[in-house]
Amino acid sequence: MIESDESSFERDAVDASRVQPVLVDFWASWCAPCRALGPLLERLETEYGGRFRLVKVDSDANPELSARYRVRSIPYVIAFIDGEVSDSFVGALPEGQLRAFIDRAIPGPAERERRRARALLDAGDRTAAAGALRAAIALQPELAAARLELADVLLEGMPPVDDTRLAEVSTVLEPLGPADRGDERHRALGARLEALRATAGAAPPDVLRARVAEAPGDLAAKYALAQRLVAERAYADALEQLIEIIARDRRYGDDAARRLMLSVFELAAADAPLVSAYRRRLSAVLNR
Repeated sequence: MIESDESSFERDAVDASRVQPVLVDFWASWCAPCRALGPLLERLETEYGGRFRLVKVDSDANPELSARYRVRSIPYVIAFIDGEVSDSFVGALPEGQLRAFIDRAIPGPAERERRRARALLDAGDRTAAAGALRAAIALQPELAAARLELADVLLEGMPPVDDTRLAEVSTVLEPLGPADRGDERHRALGARLEALRATAGAAPPDVLRARVAEAPGDLAAKYALAQRLVAERAYADALEQLIEIIARDRRYGDDAARRLMLSVFELAAADAPLVSAYRRRLSAVLNR
């Protein structure tokens, strides 16, 4: 536990929370509930063994801090994680409720591994990030976010297709329930996984392009090229091939081209103008 004030709060609480979760206790010497809550927080800080840091702020001595964080009644406890306020409460909670607040507000072991993976990805170390995400899943198998993030990490960098990684992605995604499978990110990962599977052993893009140039009506070649382009994340080129297929045969492959277009819309969601333009073109083709 440390005492903080205006001059050190940014360092003691906000910056420190980027490394370790921080609970800030706004209190005052005249406040009886504060005198009850403070020792309990100090005991739990020790008991939780480093899962959070406790920072105490005398609200009377630091009115600008109290105003900044809208402290209207004390004790007032704020949880900081990654430099941001994540949760708070007012009053002297009994120990059971206080533990519940800490468990809810402070990341557990699996979430900490997931956060470590994010930092490793930011540093460009995808191999170590994958290891951290595997550890998160081992600790908490139901943590859907870690499964989706691991699948994304494993698919990054293909093609060339790595059958071992494709098998792991399938294993990672398989336990997700219906709600998670309906998530846009899951659908996008599934579409890319299928595109990569379909292109295993397929001809390279330049060969497929040559086939399409020689025989524009060869829809199978166009579709194979589109799948290869999806696998390589060349979404604009893939959409162009798919819209041409649908313009020639809107039910090609039992509606495969249209369904793949819809999947690409999700994969390319970050490029809103591209998706919007091809949605309009698809609608025009289907309704002509």
